[in-house]
Amino acid sequence: MQTIARGITYGDLMFLGHPRVIATAVLQGPAGVALVDPGPSTCLGRLRGLLTEQGIGIGDVRTVLLTHIHLDHAGATGTLVRDNPAIQVYVHERGAPHMADPAKLLSSARRLYGDDMDRLWGEFWPVPHDNLRVLSGGERISVADREFEVAYTPGHASHHISFFDRSSGVAFVGDAAGIRTGSDLFVLPPTPPPDIDIDAWKASVALIDRWQAETLFITHFGPHGEPGTHLASLVEHLDGIAALAKTIVERDVADEERVRLFTDEARRYLQRHMPDSAAAVYDQAAPLWQCWLGLARYWKKRGVGA
Repeated sequence: MQTIARGITYGDLMFLGHPRVIATAVLQGPAGVALVDPGPSTCLGRLRGLLTEQGIGIGDVRTVLLTHIHLDHAGATGTLVRDNPAIQVYVHERGAPHMADPAKLLSSARRLYGDDMDRLWGEFWPVPHDNLRVLSGGERISVADREFEVAYTPGHASHHISFFDRSSGVAFVGDAAGIRTGSDLFVLPPTPPPDIDIDAWKASVALIDRWQAETLFITHFGPHGEPGTHLASLVEHLDGIAALAKTIVERDVADEERVRLFTDEARRYLQRHMPDSAAAVYDQAAPLWQCWLGLARYWKKRGVGA
């Protein structure tokens, strides 16, 4: 575990054995422990081990803060609540019904991942209604002896929220601030289906920027300082990747060829900014074929390529 600020640490969940793909933040206070985005069930063994290193058991966890309910962020939540029914789960109002009854969420994910579903994500247990604390954005909540400002930050997902602890200067922003797997300034927007919205995403970036945080904590991966330059890089590459997808949506070729064209061009886009080894880590955190599906849906909904 590594320290972000006093009482705030984070650990690498080593997703599928790969470093720097999924990070979980751990907040400790006299009132108990909070986890931000505990990750998928396939990483639960690693999460438990990281907590044990800090003298923390699942029984010490009182709160889970979910930025959104995608499986790489929220998949382990129901299992944690099953093991410790005292845990309270904070989640956006659009995501809460799917945490209580994940059938539709899992059906949609299985269409995307097919036979790889269980290998990637493992079990996804429902969270009882009584354990859910439903948010819409704009609230202030007290968790782990800290006061958090809650903001609705859609764009990556229509149910995405972010949490800001002004006392430490740390903003926990999930995927709203993109993917950055190293210290070099390159921030990739993860754009999976079904509800990518570029205009909403830029508005969310502007909202996060107004917080004037000292540190952004992103799930993929970890803490980053100088939020203004980080967020500017995200917007630059959101525009760049979206424009690339638009040119391919407009081509008169088969859908399978569009996927190939986008992944090839997007990989070259990454390689212009970093070594091949670093580009491969980004492809682990946000598979390029999924980025294509989200952006293709975005443009088609706006009449491009119709």
